[in-house]
Amino acid sequence: MVKTSDLDFDLPERLIASHPPATRAAARLMVAHAKSGALQFTQFAALPQFLRAGDLLVLNDTRVLPARLKLHKLTGGVIEGLFLYENADGTARCMMSGGRLREGVELVAAEPAGERTAILRLVQKRERGEWQVQKLSADSWITLLERIGSTPLPPYIRRLRIAAREADDSVEDRERYQTLWAQQNGSVAAPTASLHFDADLLQRLVQLGVQFAHLTLHVGQGTFLPVDCERLEDHPMHSERFIVGAELEEQLRLTREHGGRVIAVGTTVCRALEAWARGDRVQTELLILPGFEFQIVDALITNFHTPRSTLLALVAGVAQAQGAEDGLAFVKTAYAAAIAENMRFYSYGDASLWLRD
Repeated sequence: MVKTSDLDFDLPERLIASHPPATRAAARLMVAHAKSGALQFTQFAALPQFLRAGDLLVLNDTRVLPARLKLHKLTGGVIEGLFLYENADGTARCMMSGGRLREGVELVAAEPAGERTAILRLVQKRERGEWQVQKLSADSWITLLERIGSTPLPPYIRRLRIAAREADDSVEDRERYQTLWAQQNGSVAAPTASLHFDADLLQRLVQLGVQFAHLTLHVGQGTFLPVDCERLEDHPMHSERFIVGAELEEQLRLTREHGGRVIAVGTTVCRALEAWARGDRVQTELLILPGFEFQIVDALITNFHTPRSTLLALVAGVAQAQGAEDGLAFVKTAYAAAIAENMRFYSYGDASLWLRD
């Protein structure tokens, strides 16, 4: 059993990154050697020092949609929205908050040209603030979002920016809250471990003999859901869609045959690979905890996660599988050291690499 309270830790607000580093690879890197307990602090650009020829880095090629919506009722009330996904019938599932909402209400958005035309209609209320929403334009949902949406920064970044009277969306966010290889539209949050890779670093890894492969997992709003239950095992794990293709399957086989390590770049990749290994082919509700038996993932690159979260538990599961006697205790020790080193936390923050040796 994992108590949710065991996943708690104190984080100074000053260490929550509200902006990305000056360049992608300028982020810092903590290397955690689970079996020995050793910790190293360096720059992310030094990543090739810890990899070797034949290693396989698996990347998530999902693309973050401009899914955040600032809307108004015809009567003028402000409504905040978050596009989640398109339904088979052409409607969409969206989170909606603010004002009094009811079925049939039409919403407008301030268009770039200054026009204010009804653009969405609320069709049916769902659970947890979600609504089935109909678009009132001939545009596709992607086209509509590109026109009226903004970058769906995580709530903790938005809070900091609003407090500092900064814009919620910027050219910087549109570029940097997206990986270099983003292709498949569908996420409302970035696979943030991948934000640190730039073209130069990728080229140096290729020259080292490191291999690359891609899967797709569309990150949903569930990644930010708080854990409210006493036992983490009782948390209703959110579902996320993923695709593992035949090319990746073959690369995984060859990596194993030649003694290479499979390194998941991000918790999204880790969940998708381990779910796929257990027979899931479309979506996963996999909860990874200390004691989890990994079938594919040998190492993990990830950012620093929020307290009391399933992502923190996943990292503890990785550390324990890599040889730490108590995975959660090792992660909390490593996080305390990262805080002492003034590492930057969360989506725009620094990274960690979890290795066996």
